Amino acid sequence: MKKFRFAFFADLLFYGACAFLFSLVLLRFYGVPLWLSLLTAGMLAIAVDGVAFLLMYRADRKKYLGKKEREERDALLLHLALERPERVRAALLSAFLADGKNAHCEGDDLSADGLPLVPLFTMEPVGADEIARLLRAYGKTPFSLACNALTADAEKLCLAFGIAVYRKDEIYALFSRTGTTPSPLICGEIPRKTVKQKLRRSFSKNNARPFFVSGALLLIMSLFTFFPLYYVISGGILLFCSVALRLFGYA
Repeated sequence: MKKFRFAFFADLLFYGACAFLFSLVLLRFYGVPLWLSLLTAGMLAIAVDGVAFLLMYRADRKKYLGKKEREERDALLLHLALERPERVRAALLSAFLADGKNAHCEGDDLSADGLPLVPLFTMEPVGADEIARLLRAYGKTPFSLACNALTADAEKLCLAFGIAVYRKDEIYALFSRTGTTPSPLICGEIPRKTVKQKLRRSFSKNNARPFFVSGALLLIMSLFTFFPLYYVISGGILLFCSVALRLFGYA
């Protein structure tokens, strides 16, 4: 079973805490005994978290899988951009054959579905100059192109001359469904932020301002509420955090 992201549990904790605090204060306001207020607020928080879990689980899982697929796609395209041309042609030939397409490769010439196929995987989108060069090289012979992406001008040229283009999503889908993704990939490991880096960003000096604004608003609200203690304590904590971040936070 895949691990949920930390943000997923943080959201559940937040919703449960909000429901608990709001219901506890409301019940105490109407004179419900403390033990019964705590019990009722706890049960309500659990119920809110249960409903939130059911609503968020599918959307969060879909978002996680979408991100994972994008990382795999980007790693594959980076590999194709850095790999030697003959190996790129061999990988594409293997993928097309596994997909049941009519493909063959002789020397530097790769073809698929009866058309010459030009692999042109680059770090930047393929420009119109590259398309023009290919048009001069092939003349009136139809050909297809496999690339990461095209610029707007290159896209117009391809449409004008009827050039079939296999873009990044189609390339990734081809390798993915045929199970022919090259292994190991060049630079296949996508760098991930460490816990230390995430904490460093969380304790940035830039976060002092929102803490200060929130704390100040809570303290002001304490002047107009029946429960000033809650606002004074929470506002004071936020103000203390803002000062601490401003003094000791990372630049």
